[in-house]
Amino acid sequence: MLFGQAEYDLRCEWGLEGLRDLSPASDAVVIVDVLSFSTAVNIVVANGAFALPCRWNDESAERFAEEKGAQLASSRRSQAGYSLSPASLLGIPAGTALVLPSPHGSTLSLNTKKIPTFTACLRNAAAVAAHLAGFAARIAVIPAGERWSNDALRPCLEDWIGAGAVLSSLGGSQSPEAELAIAAFERFRGNLNRTLSCCGSGKELIERGFQRDVDLASEYAVSSAVPMLAEDRFVDRSLLRHE
Repeated sequence: MLFGQAEYDLRCEWGLEGLRDLSPASDAVVIVDVLSFSTAVNIVVANGAFALPCRWNDESAERFAEEKGAQLASSRRSQAGYSLSPASLLGIPAGTALVLPSPHGSTLSLNTKKIPTFTACLRNAAAVAAHLAGFAARIAVIPAGERWSNDALRPCLEDWIGAGAVLSSLGGSQSPEAELAIAAFERFRGNLNRTLSCCGSGKELIERGFQRDVDLASEYAVSSAVPMLAEDRFVDRSLLRHE
């Protein structure tokens, strides 16, 4: 594969096409969507609940939630009920199953086929990396990115930094793309809140009234949860580590 980075243990590439190129030669895939899918999933599973990825703006979401006996998060970011806003999920009770539509993180999660799939953000990057160190040798880290108005991929700073946060804690040979992601994380790790608040995605959220989401997403290594996709839902793999 021309773009597969197969000669390296640690690989990094953007979005759905990057996932398709890197995953065939990988032992595990890590989806990074800092603002906000990965951060939302981290908060859900850290509370002992479960996050079920679901396609964005798909009429089947409500039916899927009914079939699974799950609650359905709003497809629009809101603090009035459960949604992609991490702040809206802080009080979710243990045992709750939550269907979480997302245009980026969910879409990627649903396209990893049978490859062990994790999601990571700044809050749990170190925990996910520590788990992967004993789980997989060849790891593909996929920053999700955003979309321009014409639906073209927009690589975004927060996911680049988040990918680097995971990769920086892993051992093994690094592709140049992985090295660049690590360099981005190391450049900004001393001031993550300011960086996320000033980047394009963060400024948009703050303007819309979601400063708290940016604050939560910029907290580094505050969570030990390791969200792993188990059939249709993300569960906290760290709780099963010693089984």
